[in-house]
Amino acid sequence: MRLADFIDANTQAILAEWDVFASSLLPAAAEMDAATLRDHAEQILHAVAKDLRTSQTRREQSEKSKGRASARPGATETAAQTHAVLRAGGGFTIRQLVAEYRALRASVLRLWGDTAPYGPQAMEDAGRFNEAIDQAITESVDYFTSEVDRWRAVFLGMLGHDLRGPLNAVLLTSRVISTLSAGTPMSPHTERLMRSGERMRQLLDDLLDYNRTSLDIGIRVTPHRVDLARVCREEIELLQAALPASTIEFATEGVTQGSWDASRVKQVVSNLVINAVRHGNPSGIVRMSLRGDEAQVHLSVENTGPTIPKELMSSLFEPLRRHAGADAQGERASLGLGLFIVRQIAIAHGGSVSVESAGGRTCFTVMLPRK
Repeated sequence: MRLADFIDANTQAILAEWDVFASSLLPAAAEMDAATLRDHAEQILHAVAKDLRTSQTRREQSEKSKGRASARPGATETAAQTHAVLRAGGGFTIRQLVAEYRALRASVLRLWGDTAPYGPQAMEDAGRFNEAIDQAITESVDYFTSEVDRWRAVFLGMLGHDLRGPLNAVLLTSRVISTLSAGTPMSPHTERLMRSGERMRQLLDDLLDYNRTSLDIGIRVTPHRVDLARVCREEIELLQAALPASTIEFATEGVTQGSWDASRVKQVVSNLVINAVRHGNPSGIVRMSLRGDEAQVHLSVENTGPTIPKELMSSLFEPLRRHAGADAQGERASLGLGLFIVRQIAIAHGGSVSVESAGGRTCFTVMLPRK
């Protein structure tokens, strides 16, 4: 009997073994009834049987075995994809999801072999069956991970939103304390409380910005007509006060007026300067320049220090990455999102960011279109 015919004729026997195995996937399976445990298993089997009866070229077979089968025009979500989303929502792990397919593969081949001796086309059927199962696994894993990532992003968004309330209360209280002590030096405890609160807010803002990009929302910008030189000077003054041991120089050239989100540009300046201080020579000078031409403005931050290895250049702007040589104390206050957010803000403005590092000099340059 051909394998496709066997699957159609013995669907219930195959599903019975699926039910037994699925019920053993604890703890998630303990909260599910029989129908929920079976989920889309029957539709997956029928899809596999249909695939076995569909003619394919050798190239199509090879691509399917690698999980790269071409989607049919106008095709809706497959049973394997829907199954993955429901399993993710039901608390299954990705290992348990893959284990279901592994058990299904073993059950079908074993039951098929027990019915009668293999026919002359058994090798072809088994190969085609494995390709179909591999494709289903790929579809399920892709959708499962996407669903888990989506819920993780939702959780982070909720967490960030809920943390803003108590954090704002801490900042407000610290400001009230500083106001009450007007005319007298602020106590070290109050000063430390204010600095820590502001740092927590910055970390929280970075986390929420990262979360927005994870949800494919992107970083939101609200451009207004501004003078970028003035915006940068304001932020540098604050940074110089917060980093008294560092020297920050600023130079401008050309026209620096245009339409940008001033608060987001300040965020770019802050992240790049802090990154330069953290990774540059402690006694070195951080040089920031703003150069405007007819179509765009180039914002550059340069520092001296160890040259960034070429193998790390491609991952500098990826989220949750940290430079291996960073100062340990400073890194405890960092999520490794600074450069990632710089790039996202540049992209949101229709611009880009690049980096050059050679001869003990590193320079990050952000290009911001004037419109």
